[in-house]
Amino acid sequence: MNAPTTGTTDLNLVQAVNQALRDELAHDPRVRVMGYDIGPIGGVFRATEGLYDSFGGERVIDTPLSENGLIGAAVGMAMRGERPVVEIQFLGFLYNAFGQFVCLMSNVRERSGAQFSVPITIRTPFGGGIKPLQFHSESTESYLIHTPGVRVVCPSTPAEAKGLLSASIRCDDPVVFLEHSRLYRAFREPVPDAPYVLPLDQARVVREGRDVTVLAWGAMVHTALKAIDEMAVDAELIDLRVLAPLDTRTILDSVRRTGRCVIVHEARRTLGLGAELSALVNEHVFDCLKAPVRRVTAYDVQFPENQTEDFYLPDIRRVRHGIESVLQYRF
Repeated sequence: MNAPTTGTTDLNLVQAVNQALRDELAHDPRVRVMGYDIGPIGGVFRATEGLYDSFGGERVIDTPLSENGLIGAAVGMAMRGERPVVEIQFLGFLYNAFGQFVCLMSNVRERSGAQFSVPITIRTPFGGGIKPLQFHSESTESYLIHTPGVRVVCPSTPAEAKGLLSASIRCDDPVVFLEHSRLYRAFREPVPDAPYVLPLDQARVVREGRDVTVLAWGAMVHTALKAIDEMAVDAELIDLRVLAPLDTRTILDSVRRTGRCVIVHEARRTLGLGAELSALVNEHVFDCLKAPVRRVTAYDVQFPENQTEDFYLPDIRRVRHGIESVLQYRF
């Protein structure tokens, strides 16, 4: 089902998430939304606002603040045929449930010989830029991507968020749905009113170009786009939007045409997804490269205090430098 082209409302990202949850609760009685303070309060970012009043406490369930227990309960519900949607308040809190995530949720299907599927969607904010407390700004998607059997989805716009979240909830695989907290209320755009789903295995070409491929996801899509617009270069910008499994065809076809690749992410540099993407490009299209692959990333330190957060995150200046370096490179 593609996005409808008529009947839209201007929404920000958190409103689009709310609308997708409302659509799926209405669409399928097996869907339940669970999490700490997601009932009458509406969640820490108000993504579930109004759902408790519309669907009641048996479909929109307030739970204790126990991530480990929450994921374990959701796995049991999924194995019984339900479709739980779990809100973890911040990605840094998911570590408390990592045993359930790695040892149970991700491999029940394989361990049971496909007798059980685990259609769980874990929604969680991530990323920096809003200067909250410790463990509220992390971008550790690599922990998730490194776990087989789990899809990792990361929208960068409200319209993408609605379609990808509905697709995630309808998917029979466990999905971690990463919502960048800086994008929640950053801007609005027209979002189709009717329910729709977007593919969970395709990257999105944001901007076509011939001279360099820029790969990004989440809030860094917008940082990269601003850098490209400022430079007036003929760059192709690809929003990965699904981090696992990767749409390798779109990535490699683009680099094969442009001959250059810059990867932008706000995760730490070492063993970030950029390292895997760089290896992918070098293994498959090395003979097409006109310059070494360049990564523009955060630094290999803990996420800093508020005062230095802006120096830690990749900004337009650093993205411009990365793009200029590959355009000017000569073998």
